[in-house]
Amino acid sequence: METIRYGIVGGGFYAKFQLRALEQVRGIEVAGLVSRRPPEALSQFVQAKRLGEGRIFPSVREMAHHVDVVAIYAPNFARVPIVEEIGKALDEGAKLRAVICDKPLARNLREARQMIERLRPFGVPLIYFENQLHMKAVQQARAQLEPVVKTMGPLTLVRASEEHAGPHSAWFWDPVQQGGGVMTDMGCHSVAVAWYLLTPPGKPLGFLRPIAVQADLSLLKWGRPQYREALRQRFGVDYSKTPADDFATGLITFLNPETNCISKAQFTVSWMYDKQGLRVMIDGIGPGYAFEFNTLRSPLEVFVGDVAAAAVADAEAALEKQQATRGLVTVQPNEPDLYGYADENIDALESLLTGRPALMDWDFGREIVKLTMAAYLSAERRATVDLTDPQTLAYLEDYVPLIQQGRGREVLHIP
Repeated sequence: METIRYGIVGGGFYAKFQLRALEQVRGIEVAGLVSRRPPEALSQFVQAKRLGEGRIFPSVREMAHHVDVVAIYAPNFARVPIVEEIGKALDEGAKLRAVICDKPLARNLREARQMIERLRPFGVPLIYFENQLHMKAVQQARAQLEPVVKTMGPLTLVRASEEHAGPHSAWFWDPVQQGGGVMTDMGCHSVAVAWYLLTPPGKPLGFLRPIAVQADLSLLKWGRPQYREALRQRFGVDYSKTPADDFATGLITFLNPETNCISKAQFTVSWMYDKQGLRVMIDGIGPGYAFEFNTLRSPLEVFVGDVAAAAVADAEAALEKQQATRGLVTVQPNEPDLYGYADENIDALESLLTGRPALMDWDFGREIVKLTMAAYLSAERRATVDLTDPQTLAYLEDYVPLIQQGRGREVLHIP
């Protein structure tokens, strides 16, 4: 079997999660690593798990000459410079077979446009990673319901949510570096998977046309004085000065161009879910049928009493963003598989080996950025954003939300 050599950009939590996923994928080796800080621990992990050489390179530009695929798992604020380095390597003759970028593609549409325009002339496949579309539960729901959908008609409503207690790294909390708050960080997940699930079988992504976005963004938990101070102490981020949204919810209306029927996607995301840990919950309703799933429903539960709790050193060994080490603890035995990370790499690998397109490309990623930007605009204007209006679409192309500019006090309530 042919082996594809990955070069991974990024050395944080997410890159490590992707390496755990690659333990379950044949045909990919990790040939290179680049990070702002030398990713020595990741390199050691790669070698210990026999995932590849895990060579640390001084720059993305140099690494691109020694790998088949550059996978961008670096912070949002670094993505445009990273793409420029990749472009320079391609200018020099680097023989890349693909470039992968994880969600969100960019902080705004202007950056997304820069990234795509820099690399598109080379003809290199630009693969977008959005793990929730690859979740086995999502894929199985589509497969199980396909004959029903063909008889009864497509789903009319999908409700998608992702919630946890907050990010790991300081830059995630900084709205200027990250590009906003929870809507940018996690809203892209829920928007993308809902759009995918609403799409009728046999139709391409993007078949349904988004025509309106209505959203409400708030700062609820992390705007309160005691939690603002906890955030400042832990991460050095001051939400009394540059706050971001920790809760976002809204509706996207889609139009089927063949039937002229509409469908709705409802999204809810938050950084204040103080229960077991990360929860992805999705349900869909169609004429005469429905589905639902919740990632906190696990076949494995563990109980740890007070007298034994001191022995538990790492809550996140059980579940991402785990909030407790005692009591009845939800355990997901294989999170990289549960959340679709293994399957998105398999999809990328098969696309390169067979020549078929990957499930998602950067153009789809750009459309998700557009919808998240529309959500911010809706919240700022306190009005529904009409995506059929040419002036609105033109405005979104260079729109930077007030929260992303560091001016969140103008739109978020700060007590």
